[in-house]
Amino acid sequence: MSTPKEDILPLASALTKKTQQLCVGLETGKAEIFELVTPVTAELLKWWFGEDMVLARSELNFHLGQKQAILNAIVAHEVLKSHSLKDLYSQVAPELLLTGNLLSKLAEDKNAHPKYCLKMATGTGKTWVLQALMIWQLLNKTAASAEGITDERFTRQFLIVAPGLIVYERLLDAFCGKLVAGKNNSRDFATSDVAQFAELFIPEQYRESVFGFVRGNVCNKIEIGLKATGNGMIGITNWHLLSEGDEQLNDEEFVDELLAPAANISPEQVIKAVLPLSPGRATGNSLDVLDRRYARGNVLDFLANLPELMVFNDEAHHIHDIKKEGESTEVEWQKSLSRIAETKGRKFVQVDFSATPYNDIGSGKNKSKLYFNHIITDFDLKSAMRAGLVKSLVLDKRKEIGALPLEFKAERDENGDAVLSEGQRVMLRAGLQKLKKLEIDFAKIDPSRHPKMLVVCEDTTVSPLVSQFLQDEGLNADEVMVIDSGKKAELGEKDWAPVRERLFSVDKHATPRVIVSVLMLREGFDVNNICVIVPLRSSQAQILLEQTIGRGLRLMWRDEEYTDLKRENRELINKSKEPSSLLDILSIIEHPAFQSFYDDLTKDGVAGTTTEETDSTSSTGDVIASQLREGFEAFDFAIPFILREAEEHLEHRALDLSALLPFTALTPIELTNMLGKGDTFISHDLQAVHYLVITG
Repeated sequence: MSTPKEDILPLASALTKKTQQLCVGLETGKAEIFELVTPVTAELLKWWFGEDMVLARSELNFHLGQKQAILNAIVAHEVLKSHSLKDLYSQVAPELLLTGNLLSKLAEDKNAHPKYCLKMATGTGKTWVLQALMIWQLLNKTAASAEGITDERFTRQFLIVAPGLIVYERLLDAFCGKLVAGKNNSRDFATSDVAQFAELFIPEQYRESVFGFVRGNVCNKIEIGLKATGNGMIGITNWHLLSEGDEQLNDEEFVDELLAPAANISPEQVIKAVLPLSPGRATGNSLDVLDRRYARGNVLDFLANLPELMVFNDEAHHIHDIKKEGESTEVEWQKSLSRIAETKGRKFVQVDFSATPYNDIGSGKNKSKLYFNHIITDFDLKSAMRAGLVKSLVLDKRKEIGALPLEFKAERDENGDAVLSEGQRVMLRAGLQKLKKLEIDFAKIDPSRHPKMLVVCEDTTVSPLVSQFLQDEGLNADEVMVIDSGKKAELGEKDWAPVRERLFSVDKHATPRVIVSVLMLREGFDVNNICVIVPLRSSQAQILLEQTIGRGLRLMWRDEEYTDLKRENRELINKSKEPSSLLDILSIIEHPAFQSFYDDLTKDGVAGTTTEETDSTSSTGDVIASQLREGFEAFDFAIPFILREAEEHLEHRALDLSALLPFTALTPIELTNMLGKGDTFISHDLQAVHYLVITG
């Protein structure tokens, strides 16, 4: 029997319950929460979630998962005014403080400030929630400053930390807009999320000020601490800036040791204490490299000296590591965050986003998940699938795969070189067969839709073997794209730019058809057309599988005409039946190492299976493309329709006799004679009409 969600994420459950109580009547503007927040926050809540505004924006609205995440964060930080994680627990679920060793964990320095983790499934719009929370903070801080009020709950200083280059580039796109082709590092702000979706994010009277703040205060990882900004900052960086800069944190310790009486100091320590930097071995004495490394230390000093800061950690599961005993320990960049936070108190706020905020502990039957203890909201993969916000998941079961042994690692030849195993070859063929079927069927209803296949390899020695195998199976070289973690370093910034552009625009082009990677694309690779995934990794870590599946979850067929068909698919999957079509279905070539994960999703009715029989049926179900016949113009006609209804009101106006012209055609006597005298009777015969006029 599975553990109830309330027991797994007790803080999130308790806070959600409290938030829902405060937000009864939110849509009509009569909720209790309006009395507990600032006027600016009340205005934002009405703009985001008010019934009239939601109806006016039609489809451009936050979904239920995003809405709950935003409301929980506002209640925890603004309404409850939590100044630490322990304080939040004591207000929302005090009974939990007596369980296990939770109280001692919450007392650690890394939890001594407001700290929130938002658990949201991949593809459900974490970046929108991040931007909404930033606007909430920015507008409240601006309003408070204008009135001369110091409110420690709000700030205009933000740092967004990404786990790698892919997510880092995506965040720059979201805030600054996409790169303009042919212009060095120039971005089109009109293509940013803030500008494109301003109707949702920002009430009209605040838009220009928000636009001005974002355009003038965003700093990329090189500009943080160096770029002159206005009253605030939006720093965007990858975590390497904090991790590698951590080497500079211990310089004072080396100096103390150096000055200690009778200290036994090695030459390396002396050099480290005296010189600001030592050259790197891999890059020689490159001054560019030395400048960048020294700047990292300055960035940490700059961030540490800020009086206040809100840090958004995207994909925050990277923030922890696990020891063999199952105890979590801080990684280097969390140490940097702790240093940045130590002088700020409650004016340092940490907001973590992750689809997988847990660590795998144990093995075999004892394997379990250790969830982060600061999770305040939960919108999981199952909820997202049931709501139709992401693709439905099906496992591609094939007889030949079922007959294979449970070994999918690459093999070694007599020279010790890696070669693809037979199991890997069968899985690749199965994925390629599925891809070809989708390409043919999708092209019949929309030739501009290009389904893609993602192959995730175990290491960089296998990815070129996969590429060559796919070409041997009939694909051209330009139809297979290999992206490994060292690709950018290998190519350099100039040559990487077109590769990145091609990678992130795969939805628009027929090639590449297959993308091969190791781990670089497990996060932040936000494209819509990944329809087939072949997981060749031998690792059984569930978190890696969930991240891999996340790359293909974003919807491909968002058109309203396919809504009913996709809903039917979800209902069939829930009944353990094969879907009627493969529109917005993510096919996973089954990997036995992850069977327990598949079984869990299947048991809850959110994952199904397809078999070889589906190869003989259409991938698009009963959808038929309707084309115009030749000479259709002869039959073309306009259909009138009502633009709007109008009512005509007639008013009686009194006759102004004085304005009439005098009548002069006949005299009054002549007119009198025309009237005749006496009554007039007319008789009607039923068969023939005879008129008898009697006057008197």
